[in-house]
Amino acid sequence: MKKIIILGAIAMSLLACNKTNPLLDQPATPYGVPAFDQVKTEHYLPAFEEAIRENKAEIDAIVNGDPIATFENTIEALDRSGLLLDRVTGVFFNVLEADGNDEMDAIAEKVSPMLSELSAYIILNDALFERVKAVYDVRNELNLTAEQMRLLTETYKSFADNGANLPADKKERLKQINEELDLLSLQFGRNVVAETNSCQRFITNEEELKGLPESAKAFAAEEAAAAGHPGEWLFTPKRTSFTPVLQYCENRELRKQLLMDYTTRANHDNQNDNKAVIIREMQLRIERANLFGYANPADYILKDCMAKDHQTVDAFLQSVWAPSLAAAKREAAELQKLLDADLPGEKLQPWDWWYYAEKLRKAKYALDEEEIKPYFELSNVRKGAFGVANKLYGLQFEPLQDMPVYNPEVEVFKVTDAAGELIGILYTDYFPRAGKRPGAWMNQILPQYIDADGVDHRPVIINVGNFNKPAAGNPSLLSMDDVETLFHEFGHALHGLLSRAHYKSLSGTNTPRDFVELPSQFMENYAYEPEVLKTYAFHYQTGEVIPDELIQKINAAGKFNQGFVTTELLSASILDMDFHELTTAEGLDVNTFEQQSLNKMGMIDEIIVRYRPTFYNHIFTTGYEAGYYSYTWSAVLDADAFVAFMETGDLFDPATAVKFRHLLEQGGTRDAQELYLEFRGKEADPQHLLRRKGFVE
Repeated sequence: MKKIIILGAIAMSLLACNKTNPLLDQPATPYGVPAFDQVKTEHYLPAFEEAIRENKAEIDAIVNGDPIATFENTIEALDRSGLLLDRVTGVFFNVLEADGNDEMDAIAEKVSPMLSELSAYIILNDALFERVKAVYDVRNELNLTAEQMRLLTETYKSFADNGANLPADKKERLKQINEELDLLSLQFGRNVVAETNSCQRFITNEEELKGLPESAKAFAAEEAAAAGHPGEWLFTPKRTSFTPVLQYCENRELRKQLLMDYTTRANHDNQNDNKAVIIREMQLRIERANLFGYANPADYILKDCMAKDHQTVDAFLQSVWAPSLAAAKREAAELQKLLDADLPGEKLQPWDWWYYAEKLRKAKYALDEEEIKPYFELSNVRKGAFGVANKLYGLQFEPLQDMPVYNPEVEVFKVTDAAGELIGILYTDYFPRAGKRPGAWMNQILPQYIDADGVDHRPVIINVGNFNKPAAGNPSLLSMDDVETLFHEFGHALHGLLSRAHYKSLSGTNTPRDFVELPSQFMENYAYEPEVLKTYAFHYQTGEVIPDELIQKINAAGKFNQGFVTTELLSASILDMDFHELTTAEGLDVNTFEQQSLNKMGMIDEIIVRYRPTFYNHIFTTGYEAGYYSYTWSAVLDADAFVAFMETGDLFDPATAVKFRHLLEQGGTRDAQELYLEFRGKEADPQHLLRRKGFVE
């Protein structure tokens, strides 16, 4: 009794200490969103400690509850646990990725092993697994709904796939492996950010920037002034900074320097070098796969994906690689001719490709991206994406003012359906900053689920990007790639927002990785459709809608340079698979292995793989290991899905849109292949993707 009293006193003390923590004692906020504006750095660690303690107590209550395990008191209860931790992690990791700093990094290092230990506490809990297995073993006698059966099956697989059936010694080793991998992932990401931020090239002579558009020079001048170098121009390995130089600058040496700055990040034998991190990660991933009886990490990872095994992925990638590489070689020959005219005897190099491709695009299609960018003002492009969602699904997007945000650049929107019902809350955060990791992504801040009382908790979703900041009094103007990226990430957001699952572990984007890119890539199809362009592409100075002549040029050039684009992407996918098909990391040299992989695939010297290993965040930090192929796999699905609309003669055909929205609403509640077959009525035809890219007639 005395022990219980003491524990109770400690619990009361903890509650008192945490009473003013906005992550624990959630203040009243519109729509229940996190109180970002009240959260301070010192709140995170106590919040994690309390949320983890609460989650463990929930697990203990399941284990020590009714001795007869049922779907409700075990499987459902497990899915409904951890809501406080969901809120804390949703806030912390979003801010860490989008607006982090050294203090946040230090907290992440402390929290990572705590979360790994919690995961092990749940997934390697023998008593809990016994209950899960007991329910699973009688599943066919329980008269469950299809979604309940899916939850039960996925819960059992999650335990089995993560070590519940392993003997005690292997469970302990698995726990150690996962903890170390989590820390290595954090270290890898920190190194990439540090390298990106530390590499700065200041130009003092404007003559060296000949050919660079005035807007790009103005941006570089503002960056230099902010860095304490007024009157100069600053370029960094951030894509918004160096891409215009690659496209337009006549200075070949500067193009080379900036591309090398980008492609050699975290590969310099310094404190930010990621080669040793990669070797250790691969050692641990191989050992983990071996614990489960798999020879390599790829097959351990792929077993729950649509592809199922590495042989299927390899065959798929090769089927697209051959026509892509052939197209890239034809494109290289064309670009070489342009280089010959400028620099006779010189060979086309990777830092020449973008420059001469831009010249060739102008020559072939009279298409100058600088002529188009004034029509792609950021907020208008976002309105265009919103407009597509409105025409397809009847969604409305209302800007919300005075909402709690973690950075003043973040904007917030209320999303409702045609009847005015709340769909969810969408945050957008589009500009680069020192504490933001490179790239663009969608994250879930709060999940969608239906609670025990039947209340549908709508999701809070965020789209994050690294687009050009407004410069020299102009708004943010997007490149064509940026426009596609915005539509892409918005497609992920719709997948999360439209979710109608009962269970949070099955809601939104909780699907196989080679299916999750379908909704995002499907949205890209609409970006340059003429009827869509007319709704958002307005000149930022005159308000003029984009002229038909420019639209025709954009669409005429739609298949231009696709050999390069696809080969660059596929080479990264094949490199990813080669790493994860390793059966040993003994003697692994990262740079040598990369070159061997490129040689094996026949990669041409004129193209650099999209992500070189030491800054390949997708596979070493964000959970896409043995999964980068998913973008191309899903591209087959998205091309086929878009054809379903084209076949009706209406890109917004209501009946087809209803069917596709139903696919999005299902999340992971059903088998991905089953969902697609229900939508399309047949398997996806890969020829649609090859035709879209111009590889076949």
